[in-house]
Amino acid sequence: MNRYTRQTCLPEIGNSGQLRLENAHVLIVGVGGLGCAALPYLAGAGVGKMTLIDPDTVSESNLHRQVLYKEADIGNPKVACARDWISQHNAALEVKTHFSALSPEDADKLCDQADIVLDCADSFAVSYTLSDACMRTRTPLISASVLAFAGYVGGFCGTRPSLRAVFPDLPAQAQSCTSAGVMGPVVGVLGCLQAQFALNTLLAIEPSPVGQLLSVDLKNLQQSGFRFDSASEPPTQDALTFISPRDITQEDWVVDVRDGMTETSRQSDAIVQHFSLDDFRTRQYKPDAHKRAVIVCRTGLTAWRAARLLQTYWQGDIRLMAMGNTPL
Repeated sequence: MNRYTRQTCLPEIGNSGQLRLENAHVLIVGVGGLGCAALPYLAGAGVGKMTLIDPDTVSESNLHRQVLYKEADIGNPKVACARDWISQHNAALEVKTHFSALSPEDADKLCDQADIVLDCADSFAVSYTLSDACMRTRTPLISASVLAFAGYVGGFCGTRPSLRAVFPDLPAQAQSCTSAGVMGPVVGVLGCLQAQFALNTLLAIEPSPVGQLLSVDLKNLQQSGFRFDSASEPPTQDALTFISPRDITQEDWVVDVRDGMTETSRQSDAIVQHFSLDDFRTRQYKPDAHKRAVIVCRTGLTAWRAARLLQTYWQGDIRLMAMGNTPL
């Protein structure tokens, strides 16, 4: 029996839809909890080519929600383990891997090569970087975020508004799964929804998931959603974009707002200053008028907040960098 018979018998798919899936290329950024949930269903549906990007190795704390991995995988690159899983379950598929973080300078090329992009990194910096790249390349983006018992999935870009149109600013009290915790099944539900959003988009099933946001609360067993087809993009001058260390120049005013990060790795020749977030609020540090400000933090969140404070009293060009614990 043909392995795809149970889906090709659907009138929305058929043999022509299956051929679409076989010829499709999906870029998946992040193969943690969301990626582990989405990837098996994309592979199972017969998506012909997948590119996986993730800089992390499997750790014991991943196993309760990242169900592709087993104890024997601990310490190994997630992209390699995910590739092996796919090859064991559907050897006909082509899988490329990048054992590295998504670089802003490579985002446009990677997104342009794909038919659709899945943002499974659950990272502020990655989400906005992918949204900007997908807007430039007109590539549909399926982005999800999850925390504790709740999360959302949305279809952005392509021919619809970007993630910035729906989320022009970060929430005031944003947290991460590391600090606030997360339930494994909640991650699974959101990742599976990403897979279905992607398949519906590739198959041109209407109504299109692109332009739709769906929120799920599995503690209170509720869900809601809305369409944002006519949402306006925020003004360009207000947009805070992310860059990589190679984009820094000697002329930039570079500030590292990470606690305890005084070491530099000489990735650039720029002079790096170390301020706290409160310094922008109370001392109102700012660069000379002709300089570009580059603000660095671990996840992008603190740098974003510092940039918003800087914008209240200085109207120059501001860029952000999310560096984790890597010295600048």
